[in-house]
Amino acid sequence: MKDKLFILLQHLLPQHLLSRLTGALAECRIPWVKNTFIGWFAKRYGVNMYEAQVEDLRAYPNFNAFFTRALKPEARSMDTTPGGIISPADGAISQLGAIDHGRIFQAKGRGYGLSTLLGGDMAMAEAFKNGQFATIYLAPKDYHRVHMPIAGTLRETLYIPGDLYSVNQTTAANVDQLFARNERLVAIFDTEAGPMAMILVGAMIVAGIETVWGGQVAPMLKKPVHTRFDAQPAADIRLEQGAEMGRFKLGSTVVLLFGPDVMQWSETLAAEHGLRLGQQIGTRITPTQQETEADE
Repeated sequence: MKDKLFILLQHLLPQHLLSRLTGALAECRIPWVKNTFIGWFAKRYGVNMYEAQVEDLRAYPNFNAFFTRALKPEARSMDTTPGGIISPADGAISQLGAIDHGRIFQAKGRGYGLSTLLGGDMAMAEAFKNGQFATIYLAPKDYHRVHMPIAGTLRETLYIPGDLYSVNQTTAANVDQLFARNERLVAIFDTEAGPMAMILVGAMIVAGIETVWGGQVAPMLKKPVHTRFDAQPAADIRLEQGAEMGRFKLGSTVVLLFGPDVMQWSETLAAEHGLRLGQQIGTRITPTQQETEADE
């Protein structure tokens, strides 16, 4: 009953208005307002400020600066195993596994279409059909910058407007096609493992999604329609493994996609498994390995 009421409330609430109002509050620089908000949040969610480059809560000019805070260099180590794929963020595995004939598993009894997740772009979806996916949930206490799991060159980004449901385990289990109906930003990279998609999914009270090359991309307040941003015509945007790719102004979810037969997830990973930025979560499958498996 409690879960049903939680979902019903999200259906009834003005999701976008609530999220934009929260965004305005998160940008507020009035000392007593931002200090009260930051202090309450840090205590409520047990934020570890010893890891932050700036430990003093009052030193942040607004809530967004606190929420997207940088970490001390020694706070996270990036696994450098050759052929390794690392976690792009702190968080927890929501689900991971194979993309089964264009369907991605969401929760027990629920899934969604690959092409729907990618805004209906069938050509884009074809590269990932029968490939692999991982859905990573960032909790409020987590570090909220998103980094590259593997080095890549940006091919294109696509902003897709949508709903703003919460993205925790309760909504994943109760809202159909959750990640394919929420507002999201799709970034396609060319990597040594072939094309890789990083989808940054918005959620209730998520006040913004940013990339390091384009600044804030979502929400797109003036024209909330599908918007494609091709890679910059000047210099290629090349991001090395572990480099920052983007960030959430208030937390949400990252969905990773890889093509078929190019990588495998670490066997130790499973739903609700905690992750730390930089830890190895998978490995690339080399052409030699692909040939060996085909012969077998």
